[in-house]
Amino acid sequence: MSLLNDFIGLFFPRVCDACENLLLRNETTICTRCLTGLPKTNFHKYPDNPVMETFWGRLKIESASSFLYYSKAGKVQNLIHSFKYRGKYEIGMMLGEMFAADLKTSPYFNNINTIIPVPLHWTKLKTRGFNQSEVIARGMAKQMNAQIENDVLIRRFATDTQTKKSRLKRVENVQGKFGIQNPEKIAGKHVLLIDDIITTGSTIEECANILLSVDETKVSIASIGFASK
Repeated sequence: MSLLNDFIGLFFPRVCDACENLLLRNETTICTRCLTGLPKTNFHKYPDNPVMETFWGRLKIESASSFLYYSKAGKVQNLIHSFKYRGKYEIGMMLGEMFAADLKTSPYFNNINTIIPVPLHWTKLKTRGFNQSEVIARGMAKQMNAQIENDVLIRRFATDTQTKKSRLKRVENVQGKFGIQNPEKIAGKHVLLIDDIITTGSTIEECANILLSVDETKVSIASIGFASK
């Protein structure tokens, strides 16, 4: 089988989705060098971190964290791009599991009951075939022994991509676009709201405010990438 794999590799080489260098025989998806060198934020260790500061004065949340620093043309962007646009679900699952393993060690995230991914509108879901935030959430739920709820937070209207929009335009782009159903599923629970990347936080803010409208519900926020402005 190894000889067959080597032969196939001549025509279809396996490369790291972070650095695009060839993978060794025992490596999958991400090479060992990139995996051990991921730019972790370690925000989960500190209650007052840059993600939390993003929402000061905007949201009443319990905790906030992002797993990795995200920069344009960087390795994390390469990973997210392969995940979202090339359908490599295993990247989202892997990063979700790794992130959750860190969150489990934090006193600020150890009482999460429910995980809710930021939803996609059905038109974009149909085009892409999956919700990247939901895939991440599935990886995290396995580690955190939490329940995923996909039918509570809904996207009522499609929005243009947030990429290249100013903070004001991002806010305007998502206002009134989300709604809630089956609120009894999260009443009195501590919810972890998941997105892939946090930049200005406009989408997360809109979603969190809707979840916080449910009686006695607490909300924490997490994302795989944090793109500081």
